[in-house]
Amino acid sequence: MRAMDSFSPNGLRFRRIPHQSGAANAKLDPLLEENLEQWPHLNELVQCYTADWVKDENKYGHYECIRPVSFQNQIYEGPDTDLETEMRLAAARQTSTEDISVDEMPSASGSPFEVATSADSSPSKYLVSSPLPAYEPAFDWESERSMIFGQRVPESHELHGSGLKISVKVLSLSFQAGLVEPFYGTICLYNRERRDKLSEDFIFNVVPTEVQEAKTSNGPRGIFYLDAPSASICLLIQLEKPATEEGGTTAAVYSRKEPVPLSEREKQKLQVWSRIMPYRESFAWAIVPLFDNSIGASFAGSGSPSSPLTTSMSDSNLHEDVSEPTTKITLDGKLGYSSRSSVVVEISNLNKVKESYTEDSLQDPKRKIHKPVRGTLRLEIEKLHAGLLDLENVSVADSFTNDSIDIAEGAFESTMKKQPSNDTDGIHSSTSGQNNGSQMLKNGLKNNEIQDLRANDFHAFDFRMATRNEPFMHLFHCLYVYPLTVSLSRKRNLFIRIELRKDDTDIHRPPLEAVYPREPRATPKKCSHTQVAVGARVASYHDEVKVSLPSTWTSQHHLLFTFFHVDLQTKLEAPKPVVIGYSVLPLSAHAQSKSEISLPIVRELIPHYLQETGKEKLEYLEDGKNIFKLRIKLCSSLYPINERIRDFFLEYDRHSLRTSPPWGSELLEAINSLKNVDSTSLIQFLHPILIMLLHLIGNGGETLQVAAFRAMVNILTRVQQESVDDAERNRFLVGYVDHAFDDFGGRQPPVYPGLSTVWGSLARSKAKGYRVGPVYDDVLAMSWFFLELIVKSMALEQSRMFLHSVPLGEDVPPMQLKEGVFRCIMQLYDCLLTEVHDRCKKGLSLAKRLNSSLAFFCYDLLSVIEPRQVFELVSLYLDKFSNLCQPAVHDCKLTYLQIICDHDLFVEMPGRDPSDRNYLAFVLIQEIFFTLDHDDLAQRAKAVRILVVLMCKHEFDAQYQKTEDKLYIAQLYFPLISQILDEMPIFYNLNTVEKREVLIVVLQIVRNLDDASLTKVWQQNIGRTRLFFKLLEECLILFEHRKPPDSMILGNSSKSMSGDGPASPKYSDKLSPAINNYLSEASRQEPQRTSENGNSWQRVNSQLSSPSQPYSLREALAQAQSSRIGTSALALRESLHPVLRQKLELWEENLSAAVSLEVLKIIEVFSTSAAAHDIATDYGKLDCITAIFMSFFSRNQPLTFWKAFFPVFNNVFNLHGATLMARENDKFLKQIAFHLLRLAVFRNDNIRRRAVVGLQILVRSSFCHFLRTSRLRAVLTITLSELMSDVQVTQIKPDGTLEESSEARRLKKSLEELADESKSPLLLAECGIPEKSLVAKAESGTEDRWSWSEVKHLSESLIMALDASLEHAILDSVMNIDRYAAAESFHKLAVAFAPVPDLHIMWLLHLCDAHQEIQSWAEAAQCAVAVAGVVMQALVSRNDGVWSRGHVVSLCKICPMVSSDVSSETSAAEVEGYGASKLTIDSAVKYLQLANKLFSQAELYHFCASILELVIPVYKSRRAYGQLAKCHTTLANIYESILEQESSPIPFIDATYYRVGFYGDEFGKLDKKEYVYREQRDVRLGDMMQKVTRIYESRLNGKGLKIIQDSGEVKSDKLESGFCYVQVTAVDPVMEDENLGSRRERIFSLSTGCIRARVFDRFLFDTPFTKNGKTQGGLEDQWKRRTVLQTEGSFPALVNRLLVVRSESMEFSPVENAIGMIETRTAALRNELEVPRSSEGDQLPRLQSLQRILQGSVAVQVNSGVLSVCTVFLSGEPATRLRSQELQQLIAALLEFMAVCKRAIRVHFRLIGEEDQEFHTQLVNGFQSLTAELSHYIPAILSEL
Repeated sequence: MRAMDSFSPNGLRFRRIPHQSGAANAKLDPLLEENLEQWPHLNELVQCYTADWVKDENKYGHYECIRPVSFQNQIYEGPDTDLETEMRLAAARQTSTEDISVDEMPSASGSPFEVATSADSSPSKYLVSSPLPAYEPAFDWESERSMIFGQRVPESHELHGSGLKISVKVLSLSFQAGLVEPFYGTICLYNRERRDKLSEDFIFNVVPTEVQEAKTSNGPRGIFYLDAPSASICLLIQLEKPATEEGGTTAAVYSRKEPVPLSEREKQKLQVWSRIMPYRESFAWAIVPLFDNSIGASFAGSGSPSSPLTTSMSDSNLHEDVSEPTTKITLDGKLGYSSRSSVVVEISNLNKVKESYTEDSLQDPKRKIHKPVRGTLRLEIEKLHAGLLDLENVSVADSFTNDSIDIAEGAFESTMKKQPSNDTDGIHSSTSGQNNGSQMLKNGLKNNEIQDLRANDFHAFDFRMATRNEPFMHLFHCLYVYPLTVSLSRKRNLFIRIELRKDDTDIHRPPLEAVYPREPRATPKKCSHTQVAVGARVASYHDEVKVSLPSTWTSQHHLLFTFFHVDLQTKLEAPKPVVIGYSVLPLSAHAQSKSEISLPIVRELIPHYLQETGKEKLEYLEDGKNIFKLRIKLCSSLYPINERIRDFFLEYDRHSLRTSPPWGSELLEAINSLKNVDSTSLIQFLHPILIMLLHLIGNGGETLQVAAFRAMVNILTRVQQESVDDAERNRFLVGYVDHAFDDFGGRQPPVYPGLSTVWGSLARSKAKGYRVGPVYDDVLAMSWFFLELIVKSMALEQSRMFLHSVPLGEDVPPMQLKEGVFRCIMQLYDCLLTEVHDRCKKGLSLAKRLNSSLAFFCYDLLSVIEPRQVFELVSLYLDKFSNLCQPAVHDCKLTYLQIICDHDLFVEMPGRDPSDRNYLAFVLIQEIFFTLDHDDLAQRAKAVRILVVLMCKHEFDAQYQKTEDKLYIAQLYFPLISQILDEMPIFYNLNTVEKREVLIVVLQIVRNLDDASLTKVWQQNIGRTRLFFKLLEECLILFEHRKPPDSMILGNSSKSMSGDGPASPKYSDKLSPAINNYLSEASRQEPQRTSENGNSWQRVNSQLSSPSQPYSLREALAQAQSSRIGTSALALRESLHPVLRQKLELWEENLSAAVSLEVLKIIEVFSTSAAAHDIATDYGKLDCITAIFMSFFSRNQPLTFWKAFFPVFNNVFNLHGATLMARENDKFLKQIAFHLLRLAVFRNDNIRRRAVVGLQILVRSSFCHFLRTSRLRAVLTITLSELMSDVQVTQIKPDGTLEESSEARRLKKSLEELADESKSPLLLAECGIPEKSLVAKAESGTEDRWSWSEVKHLSESLIMALDASLEHAILDSVMNIDRYAAAESFHKLAVAFAPVPDLHIMWLLHLCDAHQEIQSWAEAAQCAVAVAGVVMQALVSRNDGVWSRGHVVSLCKICPMVSSDVSSETSAAEVEGYGASKLTIDSAVKYLQLANKLFSQAELYHFCASILELVIPVYKSRRAYGQLAKCHTTLANIYESILEQESSPIPFIDATYYRVGFYGDEFGKLDKKEYVYREQRDVRLGDMMQKVTRIYESRLNGKGLKIIQDSGEVKSDKLESGFCYVQVTAVDPVMEDENLGSRRERIFSLSTGCIRARVFDRFLFDTPFTKNGKTQGGLEDQWKRRTVLQTEGSFPALVNRLLVVRSESMEFSPVENAIGMIETRTAALRNELEVPRSSEGDQLPRLQSLQRILQGSVAVQVNSGVLSVCTVFLSGEPATRLRSQELQQLIAALLEFMAVCKRAIRVHFRLIGEEDQEFHTQLVNGFQSLTAELSHYIPAILSEL
């Protein structure tokens, strides 16, 4: 309600506030009202109380805040969380069951928090809130200003006293006997302890109606004012009725015990009598305690009602409905109570007045209890808004005062809730007045109708207003008269007439119309009558007569009391009163009396009865005794009781009217005597006294000026000291300056020149060293008052000066102060600054207060005078305080700037010179930066806080919301960034909280800059640009939001999350101001304990009411803050109330998100500028971009950030892909790849898919700038390897075994999507990236280089690495048992990571170590060869060694895994940190020598020779002859070892080989597969079976393991279920040139001579079988199956077993078997005979070998083999079945066998000595007998041999 007139037509500066008069306001005497000019002091008083107040709208600043930020729940996902989906589902569930009330979640900013649930509703990167509102969500300009030292607070002036306001309304009066005559009554506030009336009477009447009960529902309300609730305060109710007719119906009819109604006759008599009887008698009384339940019975009779207003407070009562007619209501009795609560009270204990009673007798415990009146008075008592009414909310039209506003505001809800349930008395509502009001409002009440509704409210004058220690605000001037008793010697029916007379000259002249009669709301009349005291000797009265007084009175003004007797019976006419006597009370003598007054009564009055001469002629009743007692109460704001004040007023009048001598010595005395006035009187007449003194200062002579100024200082000091207000600025004085002072309404020259002059001269005298007395310190203490007066005086002059000249809607231009006045003010300011400076050094608090006052002086002047004149003062201040580093002085300077810069027009201030920008902003930035270099922590904190608050003020200011405004403000503060960049050590020296405050300001400035301005920061030099981005990195570090460890984001696991890292903006032992404000605001938002959300509240926190967690959030916050010392940040966070902890999380999340997004936006601008080469940066590396990107990825970021990030990521790589992918940025590329793969593991699809797109962007850049992806593949392989150590790739199954984890599955899915051409467009669209983004064009070319096949190859390569890592992890538990699987696992890893030589080598070396542990020397050697091969390939490809491709080919023959194709892949794999270190000639030689050593241990010497031949060229090229000598010696030894192996009679076997087949589902991947195992040479078949059983038995989940004994073909479908089967068969390696179709039996020793390099990839075994179904048969039935196995690779390999990839078999018939057996023996003998022997020394081994073979061939005991063949195949039926060819072959074989045997026997004879003669004889005999046996079947044999 701002319907105020403004002082100026534009309504810009001053507002007129109508000065509303109090309820007890009396009119001035009409005669004097016209002649106020003859009493200047009266004129000033009346003007002071009636003139409109003038309020400066600009003084306390005007700030319109925009809607505060509402937080969203930011979603911080971990690798295994999908909060987004959970929240969306939860929201959907909640919506389906109930309507969600947004208000259930209280927000720190006063608006509900919004929960972002849908992925689609994500804000774009520019729609996010800026960091500053997120940092200060609870920013409150008022509370921030209140923190400034010496901050001014506006005073709200109260209209009707302070405290409570209670309205009382009489609803009805009823009697058992019935109501037929009118009743009258009064109600007042009464303090029964002090026996004192607190208010004037509220008068009501009850008129009888047709029905029994009188209703007054539309009657007036009485409004009473209370300071505070008290048990002793009650309502005193007194009832009157028409005086009882003698002999008529008495009042006793109302007290009958039996409920007997009045008879018709009684009713008739009463009705007739009441019409003709104008006089009333006292009837009954009652006391209603307002705030106490316990004293009802003792003071108000046994039937006393409960107190309607008690001071207790309970929740349950507050919410009860008022359901009984007599009830009580509980109120808190505190200021600011806002809800309307009315209650109906029935008073049924009306005490009948039987005889005269006094107020004292009411309190007498021994008094006789009279018969109670059988009746009920019903009141409606209501507590209204507290009396602290801000005058700014009262309009001219509000004559019904603020109470009626309640109807519009709160009537509907309160009335609806308080309907009584059983209303028997016909009262429709306990708040009927409000109900009427609300109903009328609903029906469209107009303003004037509402006004009428409350226009008849009666505001009872509060008597304490006249005695309160407060300035009078209203014009009240009246006398309350209380006639008490009249003591006569005989009984009379006595009443008194009271009138006010001007003089005593003529008794017949009419009195003044000044007395208020006993009718409600009547205007003053000439007289008033009291009650009639019926038939009493001592007549007692209970009337209150209110008399309006003249403005001034003479000794002639007096009250005249006339005493009448009236006959109370009707004869022919109505009774006529008879005068008994008179009493006179002169005003001048008795007006100030506070005690009882006793007066005599005279029979007759004569003229001049007041004069002493006249008094002698008067005749007195009762012998002239003082028989009339009365009490009076003067209530006046015009007539000072204090004589010194009256003297001052008198002398002021004489001075003003020029009736005193010109030097005014009496006035000087009167002024000086003001210091001796008592404080109450002084404060009551404070405003008029100040006005008059200012008048004298403004236009008195110099002597008067000084005296008035000194008196004023004294008065102000006393008011400051003696009032109960402890504030720096006393509220009475503030009220005067802000409202009452209007510089004489423009009727006189303004006061500021005079005030400045007199104060300035005093200050200069002090500065010159003159003694000025203690008054000067008082002046300094009260300087705020004078400075504010000066400014208001100037402002009023400015407004009046331009009142009519400024067009409507334009601002009043600033006023240019006259040179002389400005100089005077400048000198005064200088003197005061000197005082501040000198006193600061002594640490006096006065200096700080004075400093604030001077700051506010400049603050105010900025709105009034030319700003550049104010800048002179500011400059003077800064010069005075320049370079002074004392903390106290510097603190003052900061406070000074803080106050001035808080000015509404701060942003729009000019520079000191016309060409400059804002002077104040420039000064502020300089001083704040100067402060940051201080060691004083408190001052640094204050300085950065000033900055933050100012930025917040601008950001939330409704008038600066346009983009151009924000840009202008950002440019104002832009120099701050330059200063920070120039002095970065100062920034780094700040603590964490200070850094955050500075950075949030920097971000805010940068946010509002346009791109062109921002680019200027980066244009100076590269170093400065880097520093700027260092600041941004600090932002990301300091505002990072770290989740608790349980939901910790992946990849940060190396960091300690729970530690007190300096980089986390947590609730720590040093709360930042922003957190303080935010949590305090949140703690005010107590959760609603209503049925709707009560349950959800309990769900949030189960231990709400536990002792450790107080229920009240404010208590909880206070408790947490008080226990902050010495605890960790984590403990402090845990100590917070769960609701506050939740708020804190929400705040941190939103702040972190806002900062990250702001930095992202800056990076985008920077990237664009860098592409245009507009800035100074390192274009070779673009380290600014790479550092920020790495910072983004390495920190926890919310979902909103990732959604905004990838479009920017795409743009940056579009513009700078070549630089970012270059080798110089290897580290960056590797980290980016790592984090993209890390995000590809996330469960949240929105993040995972974006990571896939990020990888595609890298692939596109790779195609663009390198044509292929080999280098990127190496990078991704490296990062995948690193990621595997962080990702949980396995999880434990219920049975304790490991399986693939969901993270691994998601990563695999992401890698598959990377190469999925069909899904790609959808992914890009989801991320907000154009579909054409994957077109890979070179900078100059037009062709698209993107190849999906190559991307697929990349994807498969990475998936292979992932699978290998996964398999390795799953095998971890059985690694020590199943060495074969372990080796295979290492081998797969080595193969998978082949694109990265380092990783390839690492896994090969792991494999090598694993083989050495189980003494698989050949396999370990192969690993070493493979490592050497990798190095050699790299060296050959870059022409960096002594080897050529031929050397690589020779190495390939030893280890087929070494590829003979030398490509540039290895060089592509050179990535930062990888590749360069191990790929040297020395490392190749090292691994070749290791291979040589391991092959030696495996006794595979032919490999050693090949390896040493590769080492020798290195030593040759280096001319390392010593090494060459060693090498050749070793080579000689190797060749000797080879020779020894080959010449040994026992053939050398380096290993045994076994085929193992697996059958059963439990074997997993091994099921139905066959492997060839290479085992040590001493491992037999039984050992192998045991080994296989041991490995697999424990891993078959309880299934049994069976060994298949035969080596035949296995049909798995015919195997018994419930078991797993293994088939183990010994196999022989197949030579390179061996004829596998030969029917000969294989004897390994026969082919040893053929072995060159022992490299085998084919194996065979023979299996005998029969075709007749028998398990075993004779020679004629025995067939043979030869099975040849082809393995995947050759032995010796990198692993101990190789998969069988092909199996072939052939069958031999029985006769072929026989021929083959004979041929085998023949070949063995021939072989022995043909072996050359070089010397005789060799004959012995040859002899032994020959003897062994001959014995097996021709000895008699064993010749059954050859004989049995002849018997079976050459005799009988079989011979006829043989084909002629087979028969010939058999015979030929036998003949050859015998011929070789004969030759062997001859050789044997040559070789033997004496000892072997006998053995030779046996051989010859055996041969002969065998020949004889064979001749039966082959007759030709005899001729052949």
